[in-house]
Amino acid sequence: MVELTETEAYPRHECGLFGVFGHPNAAVLTYYGLFALQHRGQESAGIVTSNGPGTSFLVHKDMGLVSQVFGQAELEKLKGTRAIGHTRYSTTGTSTIKNAQPFVVDCVRGQMAIAHNGNLINADLLRDELERKGSIFQTTADSEIILHLLARPADNGASVLSALRRIEGAFSLIIMSERELIAVRDPFGWRPLSLGKLDGAYVLASETCAFDLIHAEFIREIEPGEVLIIDENGLRSEFPFLPQQPAFCMFEYVYFARPDSIIGGVNVGKVRTEMGRELARKFPVDADIVIAVPDSGNYAALGFAQELNIPYAHAFVRNHYIGRSFLQPSQLIRDFDVRVKLNLIKEMVADKRVVVVDDSIVRGTTARARVVNLREAGAKEVHMRVSCPPHRFACHYGIDFPDPEKLIANKMSMEEICEYLGVDSLGYLDVEGMVRATGQPANKFCLACFTGNYPLPVDPALDKFIMEKRENRSKALADQETHPTLFADLK
Repeated sequence: MVELTETEAYPRHECGLFGVFGHPNAAVLTYYGLFALQHRGQESAGIVTSNGPGTSFLVHKDMGLVSQVFGQAELEKLKGTRAIGHTRYSTTGTSTIKNAQPFVVDCVRGQMAIAHNGNLINADLLRDELERKGSIFQTTADSEIILHLLARPADNGASVLSALRRIEGAFSLIIMSERELIAVRDPFGWRPLSLGKLDGAYVLASETCAFDLIHAEFIREIEPGEVLIIDENGLRSEFPFLPQQPAFCMFEYVYFARPDSIIGGVNVGKVRTEMGRELARKFPVDADIVIAVPDSGNYAALGFAQELNIPYAHAFVRNHYIGRSFLQPSQLIRDFDVRVKLNLIKEMVADKRVVVVDDSIVRGTTARARVVNLREAGAKEVHMRVSCPPHRFACHYGIDFPDPEKLIANKMSMEEICEYLGVDSLGYLDVEGMVRATGQPANKFCLACFTGNYPLPVDPALDKFIMEKRENRSKALADQETHPTLFADLK
């Protein structure tokens, strides 16, 4: 069996968006905003700035973390009172500089830039249509399709709102034109996006933790289906989409969002703590110590321990300073990818009955390695508790859950998972308890990865066809970048 690396064993983060309108230090504010949203994407970062009509957009983006991409010299060049920024994890398209956002174009509508968080389920159908009409794509990211739709001339009957009505799936967008900053949230409201204010300027961010860092005032969330236009005259909203039943991604509460963010009027850390309490009530256990898999399991573990009055301790120590790349480990270090991020304090678990609380188990390989470490450290018993239900279904809306065939809960029964992990007992929080922890009704959320009930249906056959096409395009783009002179002899 092929063991998976740490990054392969957990769901990947999404993208982070930030925008500013009307502040003299727009680029610096965007830098700090992206810094606060780094957890949503670590592959690339970018900022585009503008001083309004009659001035050129300025852009800087590169592969790497925000602190690696931007220094003082880069920020000083990004003059302007408006800006949009993006941190990326690729749910579609290869991880290359060409796919780094924001995307910028100069077209008949003037200069435009776009930053996108989400995943379009009709991306390839739209791409094929646009290519037949002469559009030339520079990337393999579905976000570029939105830009091509927006760039079509208005005299062809196209408008910004009609272009947005063409796209389907999950999308939170920040669009910058020469005169406006536009925030868009899909009618299902899958991905978060909020509005704030600082020194008379308006700011937009994927999560409110970005507002906290720059001391901006949180105003409200962008509503599902809302197109918010910010210009010199202030704010106005359009609602161009057909109303839909809200389907906010539950996994934002479980894993993705930072615990200090407010979503749906509720603190994320508080929700996770309550998920731990719900889990303890459903699957109590006699134990000596409760430990978390940091960082995403910390709050659920705390709630679990509080509910059962069991001591809570930090037995796993996380290394926060891992670079983007490192030398491949030798065969002597078999579980390097596991140990490099988390190391176990053996003295805290030796001769004890241990409860390990994690936010999710996707493939199970990393969880299994953690249990092995605990057994080797002398734990008498190891009990696994998971603060969300088993993942059995793929996500089509922007979370990089693997093929269902690779999801451990889709392949094994609870007894088989328990045996595979090597634990004395196993308990997953159920859907009802997870929803109850949010204090909100179940019909507000997308629970498709747990239940298989997709708010926006996707044809599996078409989805397979689309994924094959995306893989082929990604390979073609990679070949061009690896072999830049491949077609040099063709005149």
